[in-house]
Amino acid sequence: MHEQARQGLRPPGRLQGTRRRTLQAVAAMAIGVMTLAALTQPASASAASAASAASAASAGQTDPVQRALDALVRDDGMPAALASVKNHDGRTRTRTYTAGVGDLATHAPVPVDGQVRIGSNTKTFVAVVVLQLVGEGKIALDADIDTYLPGLVRGKGIDGRRITVRQLLQQTSGLPNYTNYLGDDVRYYTPRELLATALRHPADFDPGEKWAYSNTNYIVAGLIVQKITGRPLAKEIDRRIIKRVGLRHTYFPAPGDASIQEPHPHGYYRESADGPLRDITEIDPSWGWAAGQLISTDSDLNRFFGALLAGRLLPPAQLARMRSTVPAEATFGPGARYGLGLVSRPLPCGGLSWGHGGSFPGYETRSGATDDGRAASVAVTMQLTDEASRRNLERAVDTALCR
Repeated sequence: MHEQARQGLRPPGRLQGTRRRTLQAVAAMAIGVMTLAALTQPASASAASAASAASAASAGQTDPVQRALDALVRDDGMPAALASVKNHDGRTRTRTYTAGVGDLATHAPVPVDGQVRIGSNTKTFVAVVVLQLVGEGKIALDADIDTYLPGLVRGKGIDGRRITVRQLLQQTSGLPNYTNYLGDDVRYYTPRELLATALRHPADFDPGEKWAYSNTNYIVAGLIVQKITGRPLAKEIDRRIIKRVGLRHTYFPAPGDASIQEPHPHGYYRESADGPLRDITEIDPSWGWAAGQLISTDSDLNRFFGALLAGRLLPPAQLARMRSTVPAEATFGPGARYGLGLVSRPLPCGGLSWGHGGSFPGYETRSGATDDGRAASVAVTMQLTDEASRRNLERAVDTALCR
């Protein structure tokens, strides 16, 4: 969901996988590599944002974040762009932004802080749950997969007795990326079907030999969570994270739910550079599962990453392990490093941002938060397929964090 799409549900390397048609082409680019409550968002919030923008314009200074979003629509061809930014001083005030059109068919405006599919940002949620279980003494990071899922992970060059939980979370297991091999069938997939798809192919490398983004790692991690807790992954994420830090507009879609519950911009897909935009808002997201199925808003993502860095979700020891990183520039760009489901990127104004990102058919997101309380998330309503557009999206987040 981001990576090859960069952090989406696409195959590694920017979630670049090759697919044949709808799900294939779409899914491969999807989960790979990264909005105020639409339904309950008071009209005054939109008015406040508009007033703020008008005030800046009258002063001859357009807000740099708004300029960045306008450029994503104007220059990169995004139907819409949305952003939420938490102040540098860490105060609770949040600014929200929109650009473009929320629905190309009706020309409806972009919902302020609308819900979007957040793709591989889901991985960070899953990693947090696993690390909470580590802190509770129920999972050991350096235990092998077979400790929890005996005999399940086997294939050509693949042996769950040789792959650790840490290697799953850090993307160093060598497991092949299942999103490279999904067929054309757009339907409901069980997690074990997704894993079985991956296991029909040989390992990419020996465990621990190198780093390479694979959505399969998080399918296995999600299965471990379910085995240890005896509860569905969705319920554990909801109980341990969503309710705990008050993410009022974040949820894990139920089986068969192809919709987005609250006000949202429509998401679009283009099969070729000169092809028409297709509305792909409603899609069964089960093929993303633990690697990229969550729906959220920019503001909720900021709250999540801010709470994580502030130590509200993990004990200090587990948070430190999560922030222990290895180079991941091939997927996440210059200077990027991958921890346990968490990405660090150098900021142009100095210091690091911590987050992830997600790519899912119809949507692309990037998020970052800093140790001093800044946070920014930006979403666009089309999955990105070219490096230049991905860099522009990342620059928009950097602009928000460095303003």
